[in-house]
Amino acid sequence: MLPRRDKCREKIQGKVGIGLMLRMPEVQVHFADKEQRFPLLKLEQLNDQQRPFADEVLKVSSIGISGPFNMMLRSPVMGQRMFAMLDYLRFNTSVPRKLNEFAILIQARLWTSQVAWTAHYPRALKAGLPQAVAHDLKVGKRPASMQPDEAAVYDLCMDLAKDHVVSDVTFKKARELFSDQQIVDLITVSGVYTTLVMLSNTAEDATPGGNTPPLQPLPAR
Repeated sequence: MLPRRDKCREKIQGKVGIGLMLRMPEVQVHFADKEQRFPLLKLEQLNDQQRPFADEVLKVSSIGISGPFNMMLRSPVMGQRMFAMLDYLRFNTSVPRKLNEFAILIQARLWTSQVAWTAHYPRALKAGLPQAVAHDLKVGKRPASMQPDEAAVYDLCMDLAKDHVVSDVTFKKARELFSDQQIVDLITVSGVYTTLVMLSNTAEDATPGGNTPPLQPLPAR
């Protein structure tokens, strides 16, 4: 027999559908004087392995070497290889830019990553993602006005996040709209950005520029 607390938890979880509450992070309170887990590295601190990697990052990064790059620099060989993957996933992917940025925003929302959302929200809108779709995602709703290709991306990402598999219905819709390469690239960009937001969240990265965090904790339902 389950303890009373576990029964209550099961009852609450049973009421949650495919929405983003499935991955709602715990609310944490951070004090201004709390010691940083991974202080931001300065260029003059970098060693001979780190400096070439930082130079490559600075050519394309809107946040400098902060955010996940600050973590990746601490393992520069891994960081350089992931950065090469990011070059493909950001600039050479087979997925249309609007949908690629949408997939990234989904991971940012699932993990409440202020860094990833701040960096990619304007890029998604510039690429053509409707603001209404982005707004619904931001507040934890299934976007109501998605086009078929946007809905296929959302459902693919959410199936993987919720069930760790892709349902036949979701896969059929994706197959009707996307090539094999595009499906593989969508899954890969989701996985790589999951890794990036895990790095940022572990480091407790603040919102770039010290701005108000754009994402609020998702309310329990």
